[in-house]
Amino acid sequence: MLQDSVISEPVAVPEEAVQPAAAHEPTPYEVINALPADATPAQQDSAIQAVFHPRTVNYSDRPDTLHLPGHDIGRSVFSADLPTYYRESFFSADTLFHPELKGGRYGMAGDPVPYTLRGDNVVSLIFIVSFILGLVAFRMSSGFIYRQAKDFFYVSHSGPTFASETSSEVRFQFFLVVVGAFMLSIFLYLYALSSVGATFVVSQYQLMAVYLAVLFGYIVLKYVGCTVVDSVFFGRRSHLAWVKSQLFVLAVCGVLVAPVVLLQVFFDLAVQKAAIGLLAIFVLSKILLFYKCFAIFSGRIGAFLQIFLYFCALEIVPPVTLWGCLLWISNCLKVNY
Repeated sequence: MLQDSVISEPVAVPEEAVQPAAAHEPTPYEVINALPADATPAQQDSAIQAVFHPRTVNYSDRPDTLHLPGHDIGRSVFSADLPTYYRESFFSADTLFHPELKGGRYGMAGDPVPYTLRGDNVVSLIFIVSFILGLVAFRMSSGFIYRQAKDFFYVSHSGPTFASETSSEVRFQFFLVVVGAFMLSIFLYLYALSSVGATFVVSQYQLMAVYLAVLFGYIVLKYVGCTVVDSVFFGRRSHLAWVKSQLFVLAVCGVLVAPVVLLQVFFDLAVQKAAIGLLAIFVLSKILLFYKCFAIFSGRIGAFLQIFLYFCALEIVPPVTLWGCLLWISNCLKVNY
């Protein structure tokens, strides 16, 4: 090693510091203390270099006997495959010790992006598939829609009349009803988040599936109720005309509900405004159904009051009951703190 060249004047190193006794090797602290009190840092560095010289380190080739009881004899420090206990600690046997998990991050953590339906891949995929299937079905059944709308507002004095429908046209109407029910389940989920609670005991998919199942159950029970009542008071022909009119109105409602829910999901339409839009669609559908009910059953029921009571019992009370059941289910599934 080269001697320091910044020493302004030589310094005398004590002989006892340069040639220590054989039984004792001086430490750097002892060498510094042996110098005069006014020794500069450069002089102290020269004294250290004069006493201590680099030398080759000869590692011992004897086996390491300082191993843990019950384990094999230690390996060389130069071995790439060290025993496990070299990498373990006292807490390695603890079930809560997981060194493979990261315990922190570099920098400042940002705010996590909140969950939104517009960023949900499953919901977006269902939207896209429903839109494509709806376009294909509409292209194949456009004439049927025009014919159904014309027959809906046509009043026959010889009794209810309806044109025959193909299986594809019936499936198209059921498809629109399913899409409308799916859109309503999404609206109910968003309404529950804003009005009932922010957290639920089930996931968002399970909650929407519950709403969808309740809506399907409501449609089935309503059809059964209409079938039982109509079989008592009306004929089979009037019942079929009434059921087909209900199916057509439900399909139209499914088409009208979709834009409102899409605006709510992708363009942050307020829940209150979406509820007003859906309520307007509901009122319009009930007005159309009341008109059709009066047109179909007016020949059988002479009194307007009887038609009104029939309509209220099967078209007004069930939706109100359904809304109460949905609110009750939402309150049961929310997390109460």
